Amino acid sequence: MPASPSTARAINDRLALGLLQSEGPLTANQLKQLTGLSRPSVADLVERLQGSGLVAVVGEAGAQRRGPNARLYGIVADRAHLAALDVRTDSVSVVVTDLLGAVLAEASAPIGGDTATAVESALTLVEGTAREGGAQRLHTVGIGAPGLIDPATGDLHDTTSLPAWHRALAGALQERLGARVLVENETNLAARAEQRDGAARDRETFVLLWLGEGVGAAVVLDGVLRRGASGGTGEIGFLPVPGTGSLPSATGCEGGFHSLACAAALHALGAEHGLGAPGRSAADLVRHAVQAREDAFLDAVADRVAIGAAAMAAILDPGCVVLGGEVGRAGGTALAARVEQRVTAMSPLRTEVRASALGGSAVSRGALLAAMDAAQDDLFGPPPGC
Repeated sequence: MPASPSTARAINDRLALGLLQSEGPLTANQLKQLTGLSRPSVADLVERLQGSGLVAVVGEAGAQRRGPNARLYGIVADRAHLAALDVRTDSVSVVVTDLLGAVLAEASAPIGGDTATAVESALTLVEGTAREGGAQRLHTVGIGAPGLIDPATGDLHDTTSLPAWHRALAGALQERLGARVLVENETNLAARAEQRDGAARDRETFVLLWLGEGVGAAVVLDGVLRRGASGGTGEIGFLPVPGTGSLPSATGCEGGFHSLACAAALHALGAEHGLGAPGRSAADLVRHAVQAREDAFLDAVADRVAIGAAAMAAILDPGCVVLGGEVGRAGGTALAARVEQRVTAMSPLRTEVRASALGGSAVSRGALLAAMDAAQDDLFGPPPGC
């Protein structure tokens, strides 16, 4: 059944907006060539999009060309402003952007105190960063946070291992700012960013193994992020593994893979290899080991990381594991190659291991991508085929 005229117009408009987003400003003739639409149809859609305030003339193509066909049309980037938050146990980082993701302002601050004080501090940080970026109103806010997301409600699960202000922040932001607020697990957002802009750009199926203060994993199968029945897919810190001397429990991951590969465990491992240094983070320790060619330490780290990577490979056969987080980025190809060698020895399933291209910034980037996609779908309409 052919689409109605109104549906066809909506599809054409969304197609043109997608091209303007991905390609940048285009002339009417370029839109005609890229969309395959007739010249009158392109003229009509450009007029509609200008009338809606989504598209404007932003210049001309070629210094010698003049006239309507030379006008460059672009998306009005300040049509909406967005914010991305990377929420850690005791701090928040904020990035404010325009509709196309151009950074306007960013800031970070420690967050502490009781729930009310912590929430107010975070709200003040977001509001101040928005003002600095010239955003009078935020359209959508994306939040990346540790912890499980309830698949039914989109809320953070209540857990004693995380501060209470984490769960209160999203509602407070929505009430104070009137913005749409999206909350997602930090590792899932990191995987989204690595697939869009990082090490997994060519992969529809992969696992992101997050190595930072804690450990986690995100699972993408056939282009879809998998969450599980309770939102807990990828809680690899609880995976029972040899070499820890105990087993994890329902209330704590000590004794699981966390005890082998978290930041504290890598610090202890570094001390065993004579690499301990006051104030040096686990990522700094691994980065120093790569630069100084401390092969024995890197081999020991790879032995541990490979246990988690091989477990994911055996269960999911993802074909690719990305080592994310600050430690994964710091280890780079030197650590990734070592882990791949060990996974190959442990599993008959061919698994490529890659280093993160984004590292610790992946959470913030993933939160921004989530906010951008939601805001653009709201303003532009759903992409064709949705």
